Amino acid sequence: MNDNLLLEKQLCFRLYTLNKLMCRLYAPVLKALGLTYPQYLAMLVLWQYKDGISVKDLGAKLDLDSGTLSPLLKRMESQELLTRIRQTKDERIVTIKLSQKGSELKKDAQHIPEQMFAKTGLTADKLHSLTAELDQLIENISD
Repeated sequence: MNDNLLLEKQLCFRLYTLNKLMCRLYAPVLKALGLTYPQYLAMLVLWQYKDGISVKDLGAKLDLDSGTLSPLLKRMESQELLTRIRQTKDERIVTIKLSQKGSELKKDAQHIPEQMFAKTGLTADKLHSLTAELDQLIENISD
């Protein structure tokens, strides 16, 4: 039998398993903030862009298409975390801006990266190295 087809030899399976485990790890921490994992990722981007970001650019940063992103943003808007503003010059462009509540949530989320890092069991150097290797893998297989 060819060893190449063993499940435990598949990089994709390790990444899939890791993704599921990370989402499970984040779930209780984010629940306390009223966020899902995809919402948390969106908030990470929005906290960086205090003047707002277009839906298109947010989708590009998160690698999400509009069919996935629009309902996500709609739910976040109903939670009063952000506002969607249609541009007057070009109504096809919608800018996302954090609300006061969304901005204030940042201070409640400050502990999350450190808390998640502590659960990995990695040293700071190993995390840096792993991040660089994953970034290289992403670059290598991106279109």
